[in-house]
Amino acid sequence: MATVEIISFGYLHAAAPEADVTVDLRRAFRDPHVDPRMRQLTGHDRPVQRAVLGTAGIRPLLKATAQQVQAYAEGPSADRIVIGSGCAGGRHRSVVFADRLARRLRRRGHTVTVTHRDIHLPVVQR
Repeated sequence: MATVEIISFGYLHAAAPEADVTVDLRRAFRDPHVDPRMRQLTGHDRPVQRAVLGTAGIRPLLKATAQQVQAYAEGPSADRIVIGSGCAGGRHRSVVFADRLARRLRRRGHTVTVTHRDIHLPVVQR
């Protein structure tokens, strides 16, 4: 089975990483950044997780992305699959999505690594 590397990132910090599949979470999903109580938190914090996972459409997107990974894994030369999970600042939506996708894929037998590229950077002021 292919090894899966998931990279969460923020589009406002640097270009998206090179990936087989990139999921852009900026427009369609609730942004915890708009709530001042969550702005300094990250996707590792329960309030942020609840806000992101409570957004309509996020769970079907997780399922569909896991299915995409499975399709890539079944290809003749898939030894490593890279998934990019991006939001504006790389601290909230992309982190939750990356962690939940990793959990799903591990349950399906994949070896998964997760890197949160921008989680440690300062909150983007916008």
